[in-house]
Amino acid sequence: MIARSALAPTPVRSFRTKLLVAMMLVVSAITGLTLYFAQHQLAANVERDLERGFQDQLDGLNMLQEIRHAALVERCRDLVRKSRIHAALEDGAPDLLYPSAKDELRDVMESDAGLSPEQAAYALHAEFYRFLDHAGRPILPAARQAVGMLSPAEELKLALPTLPNRQQIGYLPRKTADQREVISEVIAMPIVSSETGEAIAAIVLGFKPVEQRSSPSNLGMRNGIWLDGRLYLPALPPEDEIAIGTEIGTRLASRQGAATRFTRTIAGGPHLLFYKRLNPGSLYPPAYEVSIHPLAELRARQRQLRWQVVGAGGLLLLIGLAASQFLSRRLAVPVEKLEVDSAEHLAQRVRAEAKLESTNEELQRAARFSADASHQLKTPVTVLRAGLEEMLAHEKLSPEECREISALVHQTYRLSSVIEDLLLLSRMDAGRLKIDFTPVNLSQLIEGSLDDLGALPDALELAVETDFPADLHIAGEKRYAALILQNLLENARKYNRPGGRIRIAARTEGDWVYLTIGNTGQRILPGMQDHIFERFHRGAVGENVPGYGLGLNLARQLAGLHQGDLRLVRSDETWTEFEVRFQRAEPVAGATGGTA
Repeated sequence: MIARSALAPTPVRSFRTKLLVAMMLVVSAITGLTLYFAQHQLAANVERDLERGFQDQLDGLNMLQEIRHAALVERCRDLVRKSRIHAALEDGAPDLLYPSAKDELRDVMESDAGLSPEQAAYALHAEFYRFLDHAGRPILPAARQAVGMLSPAEELKLALPTLPNRQQIGYLPRKTADQREVISEVIAMPIVSSETGEAIAAIVLGFKPVEQRSSPSNLGMRNGIWLDGRLYLPALPPEDEIAIGTEIGTRLASRQGAATRFTRTIAGGPHLLFYKRLNPGSLYPPAYEVSIHPLAELRARQRQLRWQVVGAGGLLLLIGLAASQFLSRRLAVPVEKLEVDSAEHLAQRVRAEAKLESTNEELQRAARFSADASHQLKTPVTVLRAGLEEMLAHEKLSPEECREISALVHQTYRLSSVIEDLLLLSRMDAGRLKIDFTPVNLSQLIEGSLDDLGALPDALELAVETDFPADLHIAGEKRYAALILQNLLENARKYNRPGGRIRIAARTEGDWVYLTIGNTGQRILPGMQDHIFERFHRGAVGENVPGYGLGLNLARQLAGLHQGDLRLVRSDETWTEFEVRFQRAEPVAGATGGTA
């Protein structure tokens, strides 16, 4: 018995040793593979997140450029319709062209001096302008100082091979008075003869290109313009500026100008470069926007994650080895241990899946919102409307085609209204909308709104009743007070019944002015009255009425900015009435037009 007891532990110890070694090898292999794939996956996730944020910055800049281009095109389209400019061209008096245009373009050539950086970013003031003759050559002014200083060589670069029949966008490198090299964004708009309908000349205006403002989300990002084989980006060292411009030119020559990206070492650090065509289809030389983003943060985060993963992996390996030795001695009770571990792992998996599902839903909602907002704001409504109006002016259209195009033009106005309301709401949500309080003639605003209401098609044959004193003044801003009144009147018109009434009344009580607008319409149920001022809310009463559920919410927020309020006073089977309260103001002596 004693001999057997002394020899028995040897095979057990050998088995345990072999089992321990095998488990250590398995744990080491699994830990090594886990570390390898985890490090690569984490690094890929970090890079993807940074590039997604970078792409969002580019998309925001592109959106701003598209909106600004649409505004500039609309401004240029208004300029080429000026009668004095047409008269000078059609009467064959080019010597009167620039003197005539001086007064017409006075507001366009105003300086940005005195404007804040944010105001200057959205200002549409031109740096210079020139006219092109019927062959696309510049018509030189007698005095360059009044039309923006350009050298003769710079003026020649404004020429076009032929007179265009639509606007053209280009970019002009030039030198300022202090000999700094800058890039101006050029828009050439054809001037069409009122007699023949053909382009007889063109006006070319130069603007400052849109700039990317620095913020915590885009620190380090730099933007420039590539033109004629050269990159204009003063923030770079000259040697890097030349080298990158040459490389972009080589890539454009080999890839036919397709938008792409590449990485390059700049000032000893890796950078990601994007370039994209700014003026596709233009008669001017092609120009490309170049965006440079440093990757030092990405590399630093990758190194940090690598060390974190290695440290966690080493700790995990030590824990695994200790667990292997422990488990090798406790194989006698594997079932209970396995059951406990399985239950714990299952609970962790359920919690992890729930968190992943919640995160996925949030990401989907954010993606839908971003897609909808991008679609709304990127839609070139102004350009679309102008094209439809030009089509509507054709003489060969049938009455049915004219009606269809007119309906489309109407839809563009509705879409513009929605965009303006959303942008106004976003400005109010961000706290950037401020009211410039001046005396506003509310009586004149009501009369003007009633005139606009009377010009609309009235299929319901509504009667309008009024009861307000003359020259009733409130403290506020005219355009926003008019928007409150317009939304309330539109609401009263849309939700009325055939042959119904609209009543507008105003009165003063102490320091307040109360404006009430009522209509005969369907009753707003008590359960719905608490929600009518919510954004995008549309109850059962308005389910067949066109709208987006923004009017009452916008009107109430604007009333609050006027230090007043908007509320529902009454809604029953026969009458619905809203009341808006404004601060009373005294008119300024000698003021006309309803404002001080």
